[in-house]
Amino acid sequence: MKIFSPLYKKAMTWSRHPKAPWILGIMSFAESSFFPIPPDVMLAPMSLANPSKAWKFALLTTLTSVIGGLFGYLIGTFAFDLIEPTLKTSSYWPHYQTAVSWFDKWGFWAIFVAGFSPIPYKVFTIAAGTVSMALLPFTLASLIGRGGRFFLVAGLMAWGGQRMELTLQKYIDRIGWASVALVILGILIYKI
Repeated sequence: MKIFSPLYKKAMTWSRHPKAPWILGIMSFAESSFFPIPPDVMLAPMSLANPSKAWKFALLTTLTSVIGGLFGYLIGTFAFDLIEPTLKTSSYWPHYQTAVSWFDKWGFWAIFVAGFSPIPYKVFTIAAGTVSMALLPFTLASLIGRGGRFFLVAGLMAWGGQRMELTLQKYIDRIGWASVALVILGILIYKI
């Protein structure tokens, strides 16, 4: 069943749209504080479709993500009481509790790891504000972690270029179904 190839084609079409950088910046800002979809889903096809602009896209994603992270920090500092009931009933609550405990142990490194990894960065930005992490180390860790991640994604896509785009087009449905199977397997292993 070919579900992923039409989605892939749509993503590649959007990635070439003249307003795509604006969408990428807005998505990156929002993901760092409240939006659930990571900007990689836009950054990767944009870098693949326009390899000569990949570094520019990575820089845009990094800067808007860090600005969004600062917004998340402000939410944690000034509005945590408002969002706490919603956060407690969401799937993010365990991540939030992990983030708070990581700050006690590792501080700067907690933000760095969250910025680079697929762990929900937004939870860490809010938690950083809640525990009053120093703003300069928070910002530096975010720049390094997020920048490392986004420049890596953009670089890999630019390096692969048209060759990778053609390969992905050919195998996207297999890759998509394999990813779904891995996620299901991961959930089953986690629950056992």
